Amino acid sequence: MEGIKYQHPFLKRVGSIVLASYVTLSDGTGCVHIAPGHGQEDYLTGIKYQLPPLSPVNAVGIFTDEAGEFAGQNIKEGNSSIIKKLDDTGVLFYKTDFAHSYPHCWRCKDPVIFRATEQWFVNLDHNNLRQRILEEIKQSQWIPSWGESRMAKMISERPDWCISRQRSWGVPIPAFYCIDCGQELINTDTIHSVKDKFEAEGADIWFYKDVSYFLPPDTKCSQCAGIRFEKEMDIFDVWFESGSSHCSVLQKRSDLAYPADLYLEGTDQYRGWFQLSLLLSVGAWDKAPFKSVLTHGFVVDEKGEKMSKSLGNFISVEDTLKEFGADILRLWTSSMDYQNDMNVSHNLIVRCSDAYRRIRNTFRYLLSNLYDFDPKVNTISYEELLEIDRWALHKTQELIKDVTSAYESFQFHRVFHNIYNFCTVEMSALYLDILKDRLYTFAQNSKERRAAQTVIYYILPNLVKLSAPIIVHTAEEAWSAIIHKDEDVWSIHLATFPNYIPEWIDNSLHEKWEKLINIRSDVAKELEKMRSAKLIGNSLEASVNLYPENEDLWQFLKNYEDELPIVFIVSEVKLDRNISSKAVKGELTNGLWIECNVSQYKKCERCWNFRETVGLSKEHPTLCGRCITALQ
Repeated sequence: MEGIKYQHPFLKRVGSIVLASYVTLSDGTGCVHIAPGHGQEDYLTGIKYQLPPLSPVNAVGIFTDEAGEFAGQNIKEGNSSIIKKLDDTGVLFYKTDFAHSYPHCWRCKDPVIFRATEQWFVNLDHNNLRQRILEEIKQSQWIPSWGESRMAKMISERPDWCISRQRSWGVPIPAFYCIDCGQELINTDTIHSVKDKFEAEGADIWFYKDVSYFLPPDTKCSQCAGIRFEKEMDIFDVWFESGSSHCSVLQKRSDLAYPADLYLEGTDQYRGWFQLSLLLSVGAWDKAPFKSVLTHGFVVDEKGEKMSKSLGNFISVEDTLKEFGADILRLWTSSMDYQNDMNVSHNLIVRCSDAYRRIRNTFRYLLSNLYDFDPKVNTISYEELLEIDRWALHKTQELIKDVTSAYESFQFHRVFHNIYNFCTVEMSALYLDILKDRLYTFAQNSKERRAAQTVIYYILPNLVKLSAPIIVHTAEEAWSAIIHKDEDVWSIHLATFPNYIPEWIDNSLHEKWEKLINIRSDVAKELEKMRSAKLIGNSLEASVNLYPENEDLWQFLKNYEDELPIVFIVSEVKLDRNISSKAVKGELTNGLWIECNVSQYKKCERCWNFRETVGLSKEHPTLCGRCITALQ
């Protein structure tokens, strides 16, 4: 049947039967009407068969001259008139009323008329615009990286951009039409004339000032030389406005730079702001309006559902600030991988407040042990530090490098986890735990104590600086309590970011101490068994015997023999290379037999260690020899 001609029942027009896959048997008798000027699918079919997009209805629903004898009628009246015409001419076979789904206006609830009308477009292939945009996409940084391919695909496949909208509000399109011939008028002179008027009086004047107010003197139609014009009443697509924000913001303010360092928005803006900003910026200035684009997911509840007051799962930022404060809310935000949707609930923020306290308490502990430290007088050189102090500086350099990298790549969850783990694992559970003996019981000005304070003094300001972009108020508070040696600025947010010192990276030392720390963990497990059995309370009540199974391990432990009690936080550690002398209750772990016993010595009331030297001095019968020396 394709191509068969038919005569219109009452117009002098011959039609042609066309094929369309979207028409089904349930839609009619097999041959149904097509209106390329009144529906998208019909319009595309019309393009395929070269049918004119006839649209004999004007903007207010009145038939135009193209409707012949029905011109001037409202479409609702026209329905009745057309049916009567068909009936009068004897070609109406059957008539009935039926209800079917049809788009309606969401405000006034009336049905919407689809009409093919002239619109304004941005031609994506004009001056090779599409390819230039694709090149700029390659030059920009996309976070996450899949954003680049997503945007490139959208630009490659998108049609021209229709920038006109039929609204009674908004920024008008500064175009004119010749009343005599319909030719559009828009050029550099007319645009600048309108621009100057808008700049002085605002864009709303377009809707109430006469057309002559906007046109340069002696303006004539290029087609017919007519001098009578009317204004275009369509407005710009609102995305045209937001897409040009780089021009009105970045290029108009001396304190800002174009292009922007970063465009930040949700995942839905690949179709919106990101894309349309690209179109306008490359079209006008031949470059992208941004250097980087970062995309985030959306905040959802603990179960992953959209938050809503009606569902009762809505978390108010204002209420959360009142209960927890800004820093805890900022810390929670940084802990989330924003590339995905972010789960939030009261319980999750409570959990984050515990993490905040761990970090804050680390600041407090470091500060509290610098009360008598003058960095200009008491600082110990790097070469004179103990091995474990140099290990701590090595770990701090790793932290600075990792956190700086995470900030630069906008991976704030990595910032949070690195700082949190450093405070809870490397510092609180390990280094600071081991330092207590030196800080509290060694002589005030001893080299060992001042070495510990030197490292603490280095770690503290750098740790606070690394945390400052997230927990801004806590970092400021800590900064105000630090005695500054070099960088004495009143706010941490004016301080320089920590410098990475590669000379303090010592992988060989790090490997040794990681091995010692692993042995420390094995010893701690055995001490915990004693604690569970009520044999000891504090680990200092224990004495540890180690029996290495091989020569390398023996030699390794022998090199650290004097430091092992401090590292394990016990009163005594004995090494024995004679495996046969091991006690039955010893445990073999990673080539090392570990035996823990209750110390047989008396407790020093000052350092709490159980030592052989306690009670040997008549002057200080309750102190060990090391404490007596420290006091002297």
